Amino acid sequence: MSKYTDIREAAYQANMRLPRLGLVLFTFGNVSAADRDLGVFAIKPSGVPYEELTPDSMVIVDFDGKTVKGKLRPSSDTLTHAVLYKHWEKIGGIVHTHSTYATAWAQAQRDIPIFGTTHADHNTVDVPCAPPMNDDMIQGDYEYQTGFQIMNAFRDRGLSYEEVEMVLVGNHAPFTWGKTPDKAVYNSAVLESIAQMAYLTEQISSVAPRLKDSLIKKHYERKHGPNSYYGQ
Repeated sequence: MSKYTDIREAAYQANMRLPRLGLVLFTFGNVSAADRDLGVFAIKPSGVPYEELTPDSMVIVDFDGKTVKGKLRPSSDTLTHAVLYKHWEKIGGIVHTHSTYATAWAQAQRDIPIFGTTHADHNTVDVPCAPPMNDDMIQGDYEYQTGFQIMNAFRDRGLSYEEVEMVLVGNHAPFTWGKTPDKAVYNSAVLESIAQMAYLTEQISSVAPRLKDSLIKKHYERKHGPNSYYGQ
């Protein structure tokens, strides 16, 4: 058994959930799974249809973005994953999709407002949209710089990647992460649902108010606070 068997299987299973959840079309999107002890992650190969994927087709890459093992080219977004793993040391899985509603907000260069309690169950802030990159970053190592664009947005807003596990990249699409690949996929599905509900809310009322702070605090803390009581 290869020392990469577990993360390849984890990456494969997580990637296969994306089409089942309606988060990807054709070969769009990717999931990676990290092994911190080995200093590597497994990621979907570039441009391979989901129905053709296997655990062994997952490519092993180090945190500098260099392929360690695998016959196929890794996802074109690999360097973004590598940057985030290298600098945000408590994440174990990353997802990138072009899911419809989250991507629409990214294309509009807008944060997703916190309108309701579903959003507050997962975040106490609007889902941030990082601004589009400047021309120098775009013309340089684009995917590598995307990772820094995400991190810079969090730094500038004073956000913690451990608390806010999702972001929109302006004019591009969403990224999510978590302690495990499964949590990152969960966050991707939640983000798409929040994005859709926020869009519909604004269609119903263009002046819909932001959720009041007491409800944000209540719903977030009942799941994540020191006295949380949601679930078993």
